[in-house]
Amino acid sequence: MIDHDELAAWLRLVETPKVGREAARRLLTAFGSPEAVMAASFDNHCLVVGEAAARGLMTPPAHFNEKLARTLAWLGEGADDAARTVIPLGDVRYPPQLLDTADPPLLLYAQGQVDLLRSEAVAIVGSRNPTPQGALNAREFAQALGKAGWVVVSGLALGVDGAAHEGALAASAGTIAVVGTGLDRVYPRRHLDLAHRIARAGLMLSEYGLGTPALAAHFPQRNRLIAGLSRGTLVVEAALQSGSLITARLALEAGREVFAIPGSIHSPQSRGCHALIKQGAKLVESAADVQDELPALAAVGPRATTAVDAAKPDDPLLAAMGYEVISLDALVARTGWSAQTLNIKLLDLELSGHVTRMPGQLFQRITAG
Repeated sequence: MIDHDELAAWLRLVETPKVGREAARRLLTAFGSPEAVMAASFDNHCLVVGEAAARGLMTPPAHFNEKLARTLAWLGEGADDAARTVIPLGDVRYPPQLLDTADPPLLLYAQGQVDLLRSEAVAIVGSRNPTPQGALNAREFAQALGKAGWVVVSGLALGVDGAAHEGALAASAGTIAVVGTGLDRVYPRRHLDLAHRIARAGLMLSEYGLGTPALAAHFPQRNRLIAGLSRGTLVVEAALQSGSLITARLALEAGREVFAIPGSIHSPQSRGCHALIKQGAKLVESAADVQDELPALAAVGPRATTAVDAAKPDDPLLAAMGYEVISLDALVARTGWSAQTLNIKLLDLELSGHVTRMPGQLFQRITAG
């Protein structure tokens, strides 16, 4: 269990606005622990992360004491059947599969069966507005995989995600809901009852602090956790611009398998799956097809990178971004492009899994290129 001082240091590190995840990891590498980071001097911070981030670390973030008190109160309210905890990077309970990804979260908030984080899992994702057949497929695949012993991971969204969680619960199997809000909030509200059932029989998981609302930028980021926790990702239905394709690309980048269910060539909800199949995802028609592939994944290392994994090495915007968190205004200054043009290009890179969007018009490159 994390103690008060350690929790306070972790929250200072992850909540400081000018310190992104990559900078925080550099600080932890340099100083060894969040407490040591907070105790280090301004000059030493500058040497590791530069002046802007170092100045941010000089004072607690806005409303820090309230955030710390809220987190401590939330931790103290957990019931035996829905235990609450905070799991920092380096904790023995931290899911080892996330350590094999490019951007592991620094801090995880968990409610429910924490042991599920060490289980073999498969992700099931797809459209928020599936066809009736798509919703049925998600539920049936999840139920069959659950009965076979796999934990089902999804994002608690409407549509395919909700159906997948329901299928796993019906199989009395573990399910993990990775959400884009603080765990004291449920989004969408329609899934309030489902979230409570998952907290009792599965696990609710988030990297966002208590009180964090549902912001559009959070959902592409949480998708990397859905992909990273899982041996493989099954896309049930997805349009060409679906966030599920972000999850699929992130799974490929993490060396995991991607599966897709084909559909009608006339259905917009099938086009994303068909595009994935063209790019090398395995076409599946039954849960048995997924199970046939997954056992082999435990015995082999990450598969070779394919064309769909690779970033665009010559993309001038990726080159201009570098690897630090950067603002839209800074990109305007670096590239000479208008904010409108940059937003269009950044959205394309976000959907293709190369850039992550953060609150406050901030962006970060997440692939090596």
